[in-house]
Amino acid sequence: MSQLPRYENYKESGVQWLGDIPSHWKVWKITHAMDLIGSGTTPKSDNLEYYDGDVLWVTTSELRESYIYDTKQKITELAIKDYSALKKHPVNSVAIAMYGATIGRLGILAKEATFNQACCIFSGSKVLYYKFLYYWLWMRRPILISLSNGGGQPNLSQDDLKKLKLAFPPIPEQKIIADFLDKRLAQVDALIAKQETLLEKLAEQRIALISHAVTKGLNPDVKMKESGINTLGKIPFHWKVIKNKFILNFSKGLTITKENLVDEGIPCVSYGEVHSKFGFEVDPNRHELKCVPESYLESDPAALLKKGDFIFADTSEDIKGSGNFTYLNSDTPTFAGYHTIIAKINEVNNPRFLAYVFDTEEHRNQVRMQIKGVKVFSITQAILKNTFVWLPSIKEQNQIVDYLDAEVEKYQQIGQRYQLTIEKLKEYRSTLITQVVTGKIDVRQLSGS
Repeated sequence: MSQLPRYENYKESGVQWLGDIPSHWKVWKITHAMDLIGSGTTPKSDNLEYYDGDVLWVTTSELRESYIYDTKQKITELAIKDYSALKKHPVNSVAIAMYGATIGRLGILAKEATFNQACCIFSGSKVLYYKFLYYWLWMRRPILISLSNGGGQPNLSQDDLKKLKLAFPPIPEQKIIADFLDKRLAQVDALIAKQETLLEKLAEQRIALISHAVTKGLNPDVKMKESGINTLGKIPFHWKVIKNKFILNFSKGLTITKENLVDEGIPCVSYGEVHSKFGFEVDPNRHELKCVPESYLESDPAALLKKGDFIFADTSEDIKGSGNFTYLNSDTPTFAGYHTIIAKINEVNNPRFLAYVFDTEEHRNQVRMQIKGVKVFSITQAILKNTFVWLPSIKEQNQIVDYLDAEVEKYQQIGQRYQLTIEKLKEYRSTLITQVVTGKIDVRQLSGS
């Protein structure tokens, strides 16, 4: 980045975070640079005359750092007539999400559209090229998010956004900057996509490796038999097929809520950690967990886990997550928290072998075939009890676990290299945008303009 050309002359911007800018650039408050900064609203959902019309109605779900050609919902001209906050914004308007999980997401209108109240729209300008504004907002997004108000639901306000100051050159130069970033970032994004594809293929290979080892064993010449399970197929002749209820004792986790969790005490694994953080195994010495007070040791000893115990999430927001679990791979006393099912091994089996089995599609599909739900899918003890597993001798379980641990470690090391490359490319992408839109690099010399 340091070898890229700089402008010949700079001046103080008067904005602390911005520092020096090219001497011919201007600094304006954004509200003075735009024809309109506004938002929209949501027509009453129970009035069918307001929906299924021809007018695009953008929500934050459509803001995905790209052009917006269509929307999930469309509204009618009657809705626009009845709601003064609903205005048709022109092509090339730039929008930013102000609320919730999507805060800071950006989009550009490829077609005329209206918006809901969670979007702030910047429309029309005699001094700003829309794509330059888009990249400038992209550059400031991390700061905007950090300054947002609210605890559980952070949000930006239109007033916050109207106070922003930005530096900019004449429009022809802004177009050169935007064109340069479009081309350079397309190259970077292609490299990122290639690395992500390699990661996906690596994950598929890892899954296939595990599945083969825990369903076929390590001996390619072993005699096979039908397992009797549709999702499984053939298994080694000497392996046994058995329902979970005969090798595991099931119970419930603590009957608590998120509000019962504290920063110090006995570590606790709830369904959120199972779904999003510590799939397969959890170790409180390596993984950061919330806790419950030590008083639970006396009041709820049945929910206390020991090494090798399993924790299943009892609800999932989608079919794919049904059957998600983790197992305690630590001697540190740990509780199973809310919305969890505990499964404790009651005969001699290697818990890590069982974890590899539970993580296969062959086992998960048995769970998925039994669950019911629409928006939330419930996994009951009865479902898990009546799901089949397949087991070799404890000696062979140990051999398969040793083999998989060694092989999976290789995959993880390769994956970490891919991930590091992706992170470096994303960091370069972010730095490039910042350097270019703040005038630290003169891209005119690179584009021949």
